[in-house]
Amino acid sequence: MNEDTLELLVPFAFFLLIGVSLWMVLHFRARKALEIQETVRFALDKGVELSPELLERLGVDNSQHPQKDFRNGIAWIMTAVGIALFGFFIPDPSHNAFKAMLAIAALPLVAGLSYLVMHRMARHQPA
Repeated sequence: MNEDTLELLVPFAFFLLIGVSLWMVLHFRARKALEIQETVRFALDKGVELSPELLERLGVDNSQHPQKDFRNGIAWIMTAVGIALFGFFIPDPSHNAFKAMLAIAALPLVAGLSYLVMHRMARHQPA
């Protein structure tokens, strides 16, 4: 395998990894929801009365944790810091790699900051 072919395969592998990871998350989330639906349907067919506690234990509860936006914001900001640190440790005397990684890290940084803003706004709104 020559160097030109390897240069083409590295970005392809990166985007393939992102696609496979996204597919896995969506696939198993849908599979879990389908299994819960089948369980509830089977229980209803047998005449079992479903209590709210049972539905909550099955994962049908739609309530959101009050700190979810804060946690997501911190996770996205730390992802941005990790990407920036990755660029910092790349041995490049021209610092172009660091600048490129900072540009990439800007997206998760903005996402994290927006989650923190949503958390702050939701905290001040009456329920």
